Amino acid sequence: MDVPLELSAYTRVLRLASTPSWEEFSQIAKIAGAGILLVGLLGFVIFLLMEVVTSVI
Repeated sequence: MDVPLELSAYTRVLRLASTPSWEEFSQIAKIAGAGILLVGLLGFVIFLLMEVVTSVI
C-alpha cells in the first residue's frame, strides 16, 4: 500500500471538486427526495398487500 500515492490521488480529486450551484443542489435534492418517497410508497404498498393476504388466510 503506497500511502503517498493514495494521498496525491485524494488531493487531486479534492482540487477538481467544486461546490454545486444552487440549481444543481436543488435538482439533486428533488431527485433524492423523489427516490425516498418512491421507496417508501413501494414499502407501504407491500405492507398493504401483506395485510390483505394475511387477513384472507
